Amino acid sequence: MTQGAIPNHVAIVMDGNGRWATRRYMPRVAGHKKGMDALRACLRHCGERGIKVLTVFAFSSENWNRPAEEVSGLMELLALALAREVPQLKTEGVRVHFVGDRDALSDKVRAGLVQAEADTAGNSRLVFNVCFNYGGRWDIAQAAARLAAKGEAITERSLDAALALAHVAAPDLIIRTGGERRLSNFLLWQAAYSELYFSDKLWPEFDDAALDEALADYAARERRFGLTSEQIAPAADRKAA
Repeated sequence: MTQGAIPNHVAIVMDGNGRWATRRYMPRVAGHKKGMDALRACLRHCGERGIKVLTVFAFSSENWNRPAEEVSGLMELLALALAREVPQLKTEGVRVHFVGDRDALSDKVRAGLVQAEADTAGNSRLVFNVCFNYGGRWDIAQAAARLAAKGEAITERSLDAALALAHVAAPDLIIRTGGERRLSNFLLWQAAYSELYFSDKLWPEFDDAALDEALADYAARERRFGLTSEQIAPAADRKAA
């Protein structure tokens, strides 16, 4: 795989933690804990491959409807991750952003998110966006509300700049694990021209080799952004020259 084929921004719907645990007669929360291990490895591998932005769907705005025990367990995992993982991420040059509606989170968790972002603000090796209590529709609605409150015209450009992920370019590649073939309210605006890749592997099973398969699939695609292949070819030839 050539360096030029590496996507700048990869986004992942980490699906299948609960099913991974259920198939092993374990509590669903155990699957989420195993998923944390997979995420840690994925972050490392993305850095090694030269990916500059990784965005993950950690908790959707619809996930509040899951069993209370599972939701509570996810909140505990978030608090644990803030305590254990952020210092290591800081050392590794990873900048952390938490993206989503924080109003429903506890004061302690909100303070932890702010501290994690502050602690890693000076890093630039890899931007790590954690979408927590996030939804694509929420993102578009909050952006429009912010513009309306300031009396600004709502255009594609202004809306794009008001979105929660305006600090990074749109994802080049969106991966979903777990065998499902949908976005599930993830990055609806930003996904307009993203390449989509679906894996049947459950998230805890999505290892370095699986990520490399997704990257190889991406490298074989032709991204046209509304143009034709003939229009792209001359531009690519000029770049190569």
